[in-house]
This record gives sequence, C-alpha cells and structure tokens, in this order.
Amino acid sequence: MSAVSSTAPVAVESAPRPAREVLPALSGLLLGMFVSMLASTVVSTSLPVIIHDLEGNQAAFTWVVTSTLLTTAISTPIWGKLADLFNRKLLIQLAIAIFVLATAAAGFSQSPEMLIAFRAVQGIGAGGLAALSQVIMADIISPRERGRYMGLFGAVMAVATIGGPLLGGVITDSLGWRWNFFVALPFAVLALVILQRTLHLPARPKQKARIDYLGIVLLSVAVSLLLIWVTLAGDSFDWWSTETALMVGGALLATALFIVVELRSDEPLIPLSLFRNRTFTLAVIASIATGIAMFGASVFLSQYMQLARGATPTEAGIMTIPMIAGLLLASIGVGAMITRFGRWKAFLVVGSVLLIAGSYLLSTIHYDTNFALVSLYMFLLGAGVGMTMQNLVLVVQNTSKPTEIGVASSGVTFFRSLGGTIGVSVMGAALAASVTDLMAGAKDDLTAAIMSLGDKGAAVAEQLQSGVLPQVSTMPEAVRVIFEDIYAQGISHSFLIAVPFAILSLIAIVFLPNKPLTKMTTSERISASEADLATVSVPEGMDVLTATADAESTDAAPADAQRVEPTDAAAERPARR
Repeated sequence: MSAVSSTAPVAVESAPRPAREVLPALSGLLLGMFVSMLASTVVSTSLPVIIHDLEGNQAAFTWVVTSTLLTTAISTPIWGKLADLFNRKLLIQLAIAIFVLATAAAGFSQSPEMLIAFRAVQGIGAGGLAALSQVIMADIISPRERGRYMGLFGAVMAVATIGGPLLGGVITDSLGWRWNFFVALPFAVLALVILQRTLHLPARPKQKARIDYLGIVLLSVAVSLLLIWVTLAGDSFDWWSTETALMVGGALLATALFIVVELRSDEPLIPLSLFRNRTFTLAVIASIATGIAMFGASVFLSQYMQLARGATPTEAGIMTIPMIAGLLLASIGVGAMITRFGRWKAFLVVGSVLLIAGSYLLSTIHYDTNFALVSLYMFLLGAGVGMTMQNLVLVVQNTSKPTEIGVASSGVTFFRSLGGTIGVSVMGAALAASVTDLMAGAKDDLTAAIMSLGDKGAAVAEQLQSGVLPQVSTMPEAVRVIFEDIYAQGISHSFLIAVPFAILSLIAIVFLPNKPLTKMTTSERISASEADLATVSVPEGMDVLTATADAESTDAAPADAQRVEPTDAAAERPARR
C-alpha cells in the first residue's frame, strides 16, 4: 500500500459549474438517453399484440423482454470497464448506434425467435447507454450539484416513458406494430450529431488497455444459464431434474471460475475489491429489488391492462401514466432536495418503503378492482423507484475511487439489470404456471361459455388450443370475463414475488453509511490526485492515480471532505494510525 505523507495538499472544493457550461455538454447525453428510452417504451404496450401476431406464447412474451435485459445486464459491466480505458464519448456514440440499428432490425421480425435475437443485440447497446450515461454525468457534474439538473432528466424520462407507450399504442392501432421499431431512427441520428458537437470531456491520463476476455465469457455463461433455468424450469422440465442440476451446476461453476479469474486479472471486469466498500455492497443489494420492481412493473402492468381489463394498446399506455407520474415527481423532487440540503439517506429509506407498499398492494388487484385504487398502487411503486434508482448510483459514485468510477457505476447498474432480468423471468414463469392452473380449474366454465357462442365458439376454441397468447379485447364477452379474471389473478400473484426483495432493499439502505456528498466532479478528483504526485510513494509498475487512490481507506469520505493538518502542527503530535 502506498504511503501518503502528512504534507499532502488539501483538496479544494470547486465552485458549482455555471449552467451555460453544463447544459451544452448534457444536451447530447440527454438526447441519447431519450432515444434509448423511447425505443424501449414505444414497444411496451404493443408487445401482447406483437406476440399474438407472431404466434408466440407466454414463454415467448417473457423471453422478448428477458433477452434484452439479459444482454443489458451482461454488457453493462463490460461497457463500464471500457469507459475506464477508452474514449467515453466514442463509446456512447457506438452504444447508440448498436441500440437503434438492432431496434430497427427487430421491426422486420417474422417469428418470435427472430424478434428475441434482435432484442438481445438491442440489449448490448442499452447496457452501454445505462453505464456510460452515469459515468459521463460524474465527469461533468458533482454528486452534490446533480440534483439541480434532475429536472432535465425527469423531463426526458417523462416524455419517453409517458409519450412512448402512448405513441406506441397509436402507431399499433393505426399503422401497425412494426412501425414502433422505426420511430427512434431520426432521433438517433440527431443524438449522434449533437453528441459530436457538444460533448467535450476533460482529457484523461492514457492507460494501457487490458480487457478481461475470459471474465466476459464466464460472466455471460453464468448469467445465461441461470436465467434459462429460471425461465424453463417447471414448464419444459421439472424443478428437480437432470436439466436443473446441469444448468444450476454450470452456473455455479462458471461463477466460481469467474471469481478466480477476477482475483488474478490485472484489469478485472468487476474488481472484487469493490465489495470491500460497504456502500457499494449494500447499494448492490438494494439495486436488485429496485430492478425487479422497475422492470417487472413495466412488463406486467401493460399485460394486466390488456389481458385483465380488455384495454387496447393505446388505452394501456394511458392507464399506466400514474406509475410514470410517481417516478417523475419523486425523481425531480428528491433530486432538488438532495442538492439543496446535501442529505440523501432519508429519501432512500422512504423510497424503499414505497417499493414495499406498491409491490404488495399490486399483488392484491383483480380484473374488476377500482381503477382509482390501481392508479394509487402504481403511483406508490413509481415513486419508490424514482427515489431509489438513480440515487443508489449517486451514493456509490460519491465514495468510489476516481479511477474506478466506470466499473463502480456500471456494477450497481449491472446488478439492478440482473435483478430485473431474474425478476421478470421468475414473474413470467409464475404467471405462466398460474394461468395454466387457473385455466384447468375454469375448464367447465370456459366450455359452457364457448358452447353458448354457437358458430363463433369454434374459432375461439381453436385459438385457445393453439397456445398463442390471446388478444382478450377482441374476445366475445362471455369468454372475455373468464380470461380477464384468470390473467388478473396470475399477474397479481406475480407481483407478490417482488415484496421480499423490496424488504431486503429497505434493510440494505438502512445500513448504508451516511457519507456527505462531494462537490467535486470525477475529473476534479483525478486532478487533485495528480497533485499528490510529490507526496505519494508510487510502487514500480503502478500509475500515480491508482497509488493515490489506494492510499485512501476503502470506504473513506470523498477527497473534498478530507482535511489535513498543516505540517508544523502535525509534527508536534504523535503519529496516529
């Protein structure tokens, strides 16, 4: 470990950067985020229609979502590591290009399998945008000042998350669902141009790039096997079976090998030393529950509106506005208060409580539950996600070494995406199992309802026997009521899965160290570290930034919060450890 003398220069707090300097740099970043969110949300309300038209079943519906989340989770730490090694501006432009081209290609899908494959490629770009946007924000805005700009991010989120489903529903009902995949193309071209012209990041010290390819492969294998097992177990094979033993055993073996490789690698994909930082470890645990709530709600609430309440895609987009409103208001309001007061922990605790309440209350809904109550439950869940999602990344960036901002930020995002992916897979498997059981229990009622339809009953019976996800809004009233009740029960039971994870999130947040937020950007912290060159003993083969960062305690307060006694005063005191 490097030794830092008591004459180390004092880190000086920087004044907040004026908006005229920050806003041009943020404009391209905001548009890039808008493109990625729009391309995702515009499809959400039309997925039941898409799967029906492509003759897919509930498993296909789940995998269309899971494939994107899977590759997003796997690629996020890879992009984060690349951000610490290469040009971040070029990387985010590449991520936008991959995301949008894959999205456009998905519009030509002729089968569920083809759609799933393109959505998987889409997730690679989404992982880059998720990781790099957080890293670049830390480059140009300090944690303490970031709240004042949350209004802009909130506006982008509002337009994309509220406007996307509405636009997707209108396009599906008027032009056809394929056009949903093409709508983001002009915005993507504009985002790339603006990023090139406005995003000017501070120069960073050059480092030799060493990519942990073996770690990438092992991580991909471990996560993929786990998710495939969660999705297929109980349907394609029994939970206790040879297939389960092979998949779970393979995932555990790949995880063990990944840990060994990371401990030996010069440039690990996810430095395991990050877990010595209590803030990082607890934030990771809390992020898993946030991911389950966020992704699970976005997927299954849309299904609930269409399959349990008989809504059209356009109506489903309108009906999910309360959740987005909760997310937007909580994100903007909490961000502003964190900047004003410099305190964050109370907001995170309240947010985790709202996650528990929203998840539990949504597990009680039925097909005929008063929509005012459903709206309240969605609002509570959205507010919980808005209070916790971005702020967990914020507190991790606040205590991480400046040389590890990329991997630390992407690490939290990775586990949030992983939690969401596993959550959607488990909730989808639970939904499919519940629907199968409930359909068997309602067999007599369904048969009677179909018989009462006369000639029309034959077409309905043929659709049910095909296993294709039904389009409930087009069904005759007698059959539609039975299906709405079945899917409402199945979806509400799925939300119950998120409750224990939300409780775990609250426990983790309660124990998060309450560190004050730094007023220095990542670039300024790196500059302060470089200023310590004369007082840091740098071991041979180690760069000065790493040596300086290693001199700090693992979970130390940010550099600008540290104060060093003058040399003369320090000399009069006994040395303290």
